[in-house]
Amino acid sequence: MAAPAHDLHERKESTGHSAGPSANYAFALPQPGSYRLPAIRPAAGGNVLDESGRGRDLSDFLRGKITVLAFMYTRCGDLCPTASLQLSLLQDLVAKDPGLAQRMQLVSMSFDPDHDTPEIIAEYAAAWRSSEPGAPEWHFLTAPDRAALAPVLVAYGQTVSAKPDPGAAGGPLYHIFRAFLIDASGQIRNIYSLDFLDPELVLNDIKTLILDQEQKD
Repeated sequence: MAAPAHDLHERKESTGHSAGPSANYAFALPQPGSYRLPAIRPAAGGNVLDESGRGRDLSDFLRGKITVLAFMYTRCGDLCPTASLQLSLLQDLVAKDPGLAQRMQLVSMSFDPDHDTPEIIAEYAAAWRSSEPGAPEWHFLTAPDRAALAPVLVAYGQTVSAKPDPGAAGGPLYHIFRAFLIDASGQIRNIYSLDFLDPELVLNDIKTLILDQEQKD
């Protein structure tokens, strides 16, 4: 798993361009703070396991910092690797600003607990997470079992179903992709499809939330 992920990093660095779906904009991105991101709803918690296997509540990861939360699974062969690449590029961008890196984090949550044990997600994390000391934190989580996972998926509107053929191309699960921008107080402020999970766009949104909070303080 690690080699393909690092290959994608190197390809981006050699070309100077993001490999993501929204890399070429028809219009210039708006300046951070020139638009608003009203609260949508509170971000839900739920029972999860971290990479060490320790039981936590998802809400523990969604307070105190601006968070980009993405749902994924490690056996995915299409949407999830693209999303993980975009998040890794976002992590690289934020690493250039130590002050910003302290104020935000990434969280990837697996919806495949039967396969994605803490050991598996730790291996997956090592393939994607930046080794730069100034990079923002990137947490990788899974659920203890399907029963614990079910209410989390409902709360976030994350649909997942098994394919008739477990060996199908792209992985054994059907799913939509969603990522959530969550402010430091735990409110969802934006929801991204894969088409809009562009590092520069998401970074603008993060800066907009920071400016919004500074105006309130």
